[in-house]
Amino acid sequence: MSNIRLFISFLITFCFITVAQASRGVAYIGREKDTDTVIDDGWRFIRTDAPLAAQADFDDSSWQKLNLPHTWNNYDGQDGGNNYYRGPGWYRRHLKISKSKNYFLRFDGAATVTDVYVNGQHVGQHRGNWSAFCFDITSALHHGDNVIAIRVDNSRFDDVPPLSGDFTVFGGLYRDVHLLTLGDVGISPTDDASPGVYIHQDKVKDDSADLTITTKLRNAVNQPRDGKVIYTIYDAKGKSVAASVSEVSIPPTGSDAVANIHLDHPHLWDGRNDPYLYRVVVRVESDGKVVDQITQPLGLRYFRFDPDQGFFLDGKHYPLHGVNRHQDRLNKGWAIGQAEHDQDMAIILEMGSTGIRLAHYEHADYFYHLCDQNGLVVWAEFGLINKINRTPAFYDCAKQELRELIKQNFNHPSIVMWGMFNEVGFGKQHNPRDWELIEQLSDEAHKLDDTRVTTAASNQPFKHPANWITDIIAFNWYLGWYQGSVNDWPAKLDQLHAFQPNRCIGISEYGAGASIDMHQVPALKPAKASSSWHPEEYQSLVHEAAWRAFSQRPWIWGTFLWNQFDFAADQRNEGDTPGRNDKGLVTYDRKVRKDAFYFYKANWTSTPVIHINSSRYNPRPAGATTIKIYSNCDNVELFVNGKSLGKTPGQTCVFTWDATLLPGINHAKAVGYKDGKTFHDEVSWQCKK
Repeated sequence: MSNIRLFISFLITFCFITVAQASRGVAYIGREKDTDTVIDDGWRFIRTDAPLAAQADFDDSSWQKLNLPHTWNNYDGQDGGNNYYRGPGWYRRHLKISKSKNYFLRFDGAATVTDVYVNGQHVGQHRGNWSAFCFDITSALHHGDNVIAIRVDNSRFDDVPPLSGDFTVFGGLYRDVHLLTLGDVGISPTDDASPGVYIHQDKVKDDSADLTITTKLRNAVNQPRDGKVIYTIYDAKGKSVAASVSEVSIPPTGSDAVANIHLDHPHLWDGRNDPYLYRVVVRVESDGKVVDQITQPLGLRYFRFDPDQGFFLDGKHYPLHGVNRHQDRLNKGWAIGQAEHDQDMAIILEMGSTGIRLAHYEHADYFYHLCDQNGLVVWAEFGLINKINRTPAFYDCAKQELRELIKQNFNHPSIVMWGMFNEVGFGKQHNPRDWELIEQLSDEAHKLDDTRVTTAASNQPFKHPANWITDIIAFNWYLGWYQGSVNDWPAKLDQLHAFQPNRCIGISEYGAGASIDMHQVPALKPAKASSSWHPEEYQSLVHEAAWRAFSQRPWIWGTFLWNQFDFAADQRNEGDTPGRNDKGLVTYDRKVRKDAFYFYKANWTSTPVIHINSSRYNPRPAGATTIKIYSNCDNVELFVNGKSLGKTPGQTCVFTWDATLLPGINHAKAVGYKDGKTFHDEVSWQCKK
């Protein structure tokens, strides 16, 4: 193995371990372990409707035994044909209760409509695919054995966004389920399943920070209860740096406690440069005892978007470039755990991303924590995609999804923008009623959170009024793939900036499909993007041209390539695998980094990179060809069959040589020179006449 590949292997391992270590101790939404029990084991499941399954005495002995997280579409949702099962499934579990407490069931994610029963009693329904939800089940429980029955249905519903989308909707209880065991008084877990604590960064500067912290309090008894809410801010070393105490009287209906806290000379959260985190611990005391406690992250930062100069973090220009991410995995769908999240984060960091768009929905709370800890600037969004139903029920459900997204993730410092929609079609007549929901959503986002901006991912023409509703905007453009040429980027971008010179504009999606088993040199644009021919080399050309244009235009506030990973879209039939969107820079199983991955790693990191492209083009034709290398070294020298083809400087980390490959085995070796050190990559090709 070459020294550069040894170095990369070490770096990936180190990055993965660092991320994993940083994530330890992150409990559900900050609750203490003695109040939060994950009940993922011991479930029974059937993938059909079972009308009597809610009853406590229902016989489920013939059902499948399984542990959560779980989806019933992990195979049929990725194999193509657009025929994966979308319908109801049932889960059941026994639960032994021995203490007189207040009990809540919290679901971190279930798709799509979920009905929860305890001992035959319906305790709640949630409509939506990705946000958490929480129900008080105290009154439905009794001492001894209890039965939880859950009906989940991932059918299409006319009132639940998204009505359509270019990805598989994996049905089931695909994230953790928690049993919360709480006292009579404490912090509410049912305020849209948020932490119940909202840290509002009133004003943050280099030399001071002012915060307002609001706590949602609950009282389960029929008379007011007096107590205290104690707020303590700890620095990264565990030292208390600020505190406040609020005396409260909590009525049976609950109340809010509010604290104002000032910090001098704060250590700012500075993205990838220095993702410094404080901790806010909120304790509730009653009768002189601590009866509840929540811990939340605090990253103190300020930011702005400029129409001419892009994104600024903590007063300094901060180049915002990165990826989109889908959460599914090969043979697992959405039913993934911390190990998969950790690996995804390690790969994203390895490539040098400074930002990430978590598309097209609310991702796991754990992944937002990883973004906080590792300094990724986040675009968070909910699932309003493609179509809007102009019905009160649809409007209400969309607003609910937005409200849950914002309230559940309010305290994550990595999030700087809330996404309102993705590629919604508004029609050509420019009827304001078509986008009135977007206006209402943007207004609602500002009411819920006046510290962040609203944005959207549009595929509409420049002049469409819906593009300019949100505070900032970005466009999904696939130049060189779905439309136009890779050479169209400069003119297209300049036209857009000239049309709206006073608006902040980004690029939310761009890219091309690529199979690691399909190759062509020189690479030509496939006749159709939907064809079975997706050569890896053409994906590289698309990204080279796009990044070259982006890097010369500092007014672009952010760019997010599509996609970091291949993902499931069961309706697709293109490239080399039905049911797969292969625009990822890493394969669906996370085992192979495509050539374009190394292009960005060379441009976005200071880690020495030298990568010979088309190493998988084997066998390949003999004769005259071009050999391309991605590297951030100062100079690169190429040897073919032991003969040097010379050193050459590159352009945006791209180096090319004209070479002749002979019939038989050909060996290529690239040597990069950087800071007095050498790095190399090697490949052998079998060439045929």
